[in-house]
Amino acid sequence: MSPATRLAGFILFAAQWARAFYLPGSAPRDYSLNENVDVFVNALTPVIGPQAKLKSMINYDYYYPSFHFCEPEEGVKKQSESLGSILFGDRIFNSPYDIKMLQNATCQRLCTNNIPAEDGKFINDRIREDYALNWLVDGLPAAEMKRDTKSDQVFYDMGFELGNDDDDSLSPVLHNHYEIVMRYHPRPNNMYRVVGVLVWPMSFAPASDGSPICQGRSSNALFLSETSETSVPFTYSVTWNESSTPWATRYDNYLHIFDPKIHWFSLINSIVIVVFLCGMVSMILYRSVSRDINRYNAMDLSEDVQEDYGWKLVWGEVFRPPRNVMPLSILVGNGAQLTTMVGVTLVFALLGFLSPSNRGSLATVMLICWTLFGFVAGYISSRVYISLGGTDHSKNIFFTATLVPTFIFIVVFLLNLFLISADSSGAVPFGTMLFVVLLWFLINAPLTVIGGLIGKKHGGVRHPVRVNQIPRQIPPGPKYLRPWPAALLSGILPFGAAFVELYFVLASIFASRAYYAFGFLALTAGVVGLTTATVTILFTYFILCAEEYRWHWRAFLTGGGSAFWLLVYGLFYWASRLSFDSFTSVVLYLGYLFLLVFLEFLVTGTIGFLATYWAMRKLYGAIRVD
Repeated sequence: MSPATRLAGFILFAAQWARAFYLPGSAPRDYSLNENVDVFVNALTPVIGPQAKLKSMINYDYYYPSFHFCEPEEGVKKQSESLGSILFGDRIFNSPYDIKMLQNATCQRLCTNNIPAEDGKFINDRIREDYALNWLVDGLPAAEMKRDTKSDQVFYDMGFELGNDDDDSLSPVLHNHYEIVMRYHPRPNNMYRVVGVLVWPMSFAPASDGSPICQGRSSNALFLSETSETSVPFTYSVTWNESSTPWATRYDNYLHIFDPKIHWFSLINSIVIVVFLCGMVSMILYRSVSRDINRYNAMDLSEDVQEDYGWKLVWGEVFRPPRNVMPLSILVGNGAQLTTMVGVTLVFALLGFLSPSNRGSLATVMLICWTLFGFVAGYISSRVYISLGGTDHSKNIFFTATLVPTFIFIVVFLLNLFLISADSSGAVPFGTMLFVVLLWFLINAPLTVIGGLIGKKHGGVRHPVRVNQIPRQIPPGPKYLRPWPAALLSGILPFGAAFVELYFVLASIFASRAYYAFGFLALTAGVVGLTTATVTILFTYFILCAEEYRWHWRAFLTGGGSAFWLLVYGLFYWASRLSFDSFTSVVLYLGYLFLLVFLEFLVTGTIGFLATYWAMRKLYGAIRVD
């Protein structure tokens, strides 16, 4: 068989295979007429409105006893979930709703529960905190249909309100009737696919004889008494509507991007900043550095009439090993691991592998990438450690594999204790926590050791100039070039390139908003990385011109300077968009914000350090030293 024939056969096979391939969790399901369509219930989550503030950070199981929701006759059964879904707080159970394909139903009674006064107060408090119910039908979240006032587009807002407290003069209203609209797309052979799930929650007080009321605008709303027991009937109605939306695009209505012009404006603004910054750095390096290099290389080495000045003066000190080489190499190694994890995850997202119907896929991919890229942490940390004069290789490899992950695990574990104390469904189960620890010890740590050993075998990076035996005295420099002022100043530009997109990311993390604008996010991340690298190189050039050669830790701090502004923005977001009434919610928000700031500091600090290290080798490798 000729190579051309084999290639044609392979392409034909690949085409057939690709036609039969579906992303995990996204394979379509066809229903026949009157076939049962399962409704699963997820945790209740606090949501944030266009004008309202987020009032809590605690999620609750749907069958949390104080809510008194109706349970299925066969009993409550927990559904299997992915690792990322569990870590992100999903708790999915079966439900008593009986929905069949193309079978309309009116005023179906689920049950009638008596809610004690104490639980009535608990539910009213959750309504005031804008909690929402979350259902899943055929992988689609139940949603409310809303209209974007800025773009005038109709979209599906995931989840629907537990109750209503718009009238401040009255007690909150509990929604006890659900108008469910199921949208389907017909298929050949009398088969059908679910392409939309809409829910309109309503409140109807029961009749005087206790029978439920399911319609009528004049009907009284249902208020829960906080001083006596309240009888609550739960009902629902189902309506099937045909839709022209195919199964492949059924999520388009859910993945609504609010004000896309802001995303584009932010991205263009960031690109302009990067172009300006790169141009400025290039001009400085070309005009100043190239001129100096040409002059130094053209000088006759036998003539000592002209003395070096500026950054050339410290050529014999610039590669002198810094203090505390061990922690610097550990931070750089772990930062390289996180940077690689973020980059690969964004690539998977851009290629469409993180299907929204596969709940928790983002967290799962991130955790798997972090586990497998322990090799990167060990390799980078070991080579940096050796290059900077470190000799205790075993300790370096051990601390690289354990120090930063242990710190993060302790913080997450303490936050998890607060979730457990609040009876939150967001608390990570002990089994899941143990599984993550096993991933760390059995896969990530050994890969870190292997990477460290390979890095040790490759040895350190060769420096273009030697180090003087006697350290040079450092003259006093300008105040703005001191470590902390320089870090704060340098962090403004990378943060400015990302702060608009950061608002949507924070809303997704803390306010249960879906975020799937990965294209914008990837471009913004690339701009931030490039900005961080160029700013750090620029500030390092400035301190070298001031005859300050201790650039290693300064480069890491300068690169990570944007983390400070992320912290400031997180506190501003708290003041402007959040209104917590409980101490637990405050601790959870500040704890997660601290983790976010710490991880961002590691990533940007590593980018700044490695970019500066590369620039120093290129810079001093281009000059002739006598």
